[in-house]
Amino acid sequence: MTGQDSTRAEREIGAKMQFGVQFFPAVDHTDKSAADYYAESLAIAEEAERVGFTHARTVEHYFTRYGGYSPNPIVFLTAVSQRTKTIRLVTGAVLPVFNHPFKLAGEIAMLDGISGGRLDVGFARAFLPHEFRRFGISPDESQARFREGLEQIELLLTQENATHRGQFRSFENVTSLPRPTQKPRPKFYIAATQTPESFEFAGKSGYALMAIPIGPIGPLLELYRKAWREAGHPGEGEVMVAFHMFCHEDAKLARDIARPPFEEYFRALNEAVGDWARGTTSKDYRDYDKSMRRLRSFTLDGQIESGGAWVGTPDEIKAIIRRVVAAVGTFEHASLQINFGNIDVREAQKSMRLFAKEVMPEFALAATESASARQDHGKPLASAAR
Repeated sequence: MTGQDSTRAEREIGAKMQFGVQFFPAVDHTDKSAADYYAESLAIAEEAERVGFTHARTVEHYFTRYGGYSPNPIVFLTAVSQRTKTIRLVTGAVLPVFNHPFKLAGEIAMLDGISGGRLDVGFARAFLPHEFRRFGISPDESQARFREGLEQIELLLTQENATHRGQFRSFENVTSLPRPTQKPRPKFYIAATQTPESFEFAGKSGYALMAIPIGPIGPLLELYRKAWREAGHPGEGEVMVAFHMFCHEDAKLARDIARPPFEEYFRALNEAVGDWARGTTSKDYRDYDKSMRRLRSFTLDGQIESGGAWVGTPDEIKAIIRRVVAAVGTFEHASLQINFGNIDVREAQKSMRLFAKEVMPEFALAATESASARQDHGKPLASAAR
């Protein structure tokens, strides 16, 4: 066994990770008012910190049930920042393709200051054809716009009097205000689902990674860590993986309560990706037409079996976590959807409390350990060129 293999094996046996809550609305005004959704989600975020979760994360999407209640993650996370003291605030993720770099750089630094330096910024390419169409942007420009926007935001956050000549946007001698509270800037994540180049790009550039297990991700996570190591970055990178979670003392009730809102979530997702399923293709989204059609076959029972849904009793969920780690390798953060679909918020809160009490202690990496590990690596991951 090589030294690297030994290190990975030790890491997998320990299976220590941090747990956070992820807010991914799959409702609209016909299901629940925006005021009610935000009030419930903020209450969950506030309690999540008290019971030991270490991050709160939300998305950027538009126009449909699938994420439409979160067109600006910075606004929601700013509200979370005023209800909490220590929890990390994670955009999961902002979309440079639909935002001017001046706007994103300013808002990122503003929230970083308001929160006292608790912001981590995830960036994504976007992947819904209807959003590209409504914004008047071609999906075939996704990769180029993403890379350019990311580079420009990085520059604006780390340099004063910044100048950049891009294909889509250019600026000269610009100092973005406010300046970031975290130096040289907040940690950056790259969101990736199935495009190998995205995983490789994140690792090579020294960015943390956000992944969603809609298919086999073990080889992709290893590709990320391999690219990280080969680029000479210290350690093995940092990975956050998203899951649905519902925990209940009774195995049958866990499934019975979680099934309708889980199915609502995937119904909203399948509606949102309908263009792919109907044959839309793009050079920047290889095989998305095939993979998005496969989402139609997702069921709660199938996702429990595959490890994408952590639903069951505490002991069942512990077994799921061990199975996932054995299959894909270890990851540093599990980002859990607690209030998915139109689940009763009281049930979601009870589930979160039970998970925190019975499951987290067996796997959770203490926040102090994580902070020490970050210091051992020198500057935060965000300090590397993303």
